[in-house]
Amino acid sequence: MYMMVSYDIVRDATRGRVMRFLKDFGQRVQLSVFECDLDEEKYREMKRGVEELIDKRKDSVRYYRLCRQCVARVVVSGWGEGPSDSEFEIV
Repeated sequence: MYMMVSYDIVRDATRGRVMRFLKDFGQRVQLSVFECDLDEEKYREMKRGVEELIDKRKDSVRYYRLCRQCVARVVVSGWGEGPSDSEFEIV
């Protein structure tokens, strides 16, 4: 499944740990946004790891599942590239 992960984390140290952790699961596309192509098991592993790092009372992490058709319609304005999977086409 293709997943977009965004986060709003209060403490700089925690934010840095989450960013480094997520790099093992996907590509950082903005300061607090990652795009990941995961199977269900890797998604659960990623989510569990993030939840161990954050303070659920102060921090927020959102996981958006995107269908392949939605990913194919990603449009990027400015710097950066769209999803890197060769089966996707930026329109």
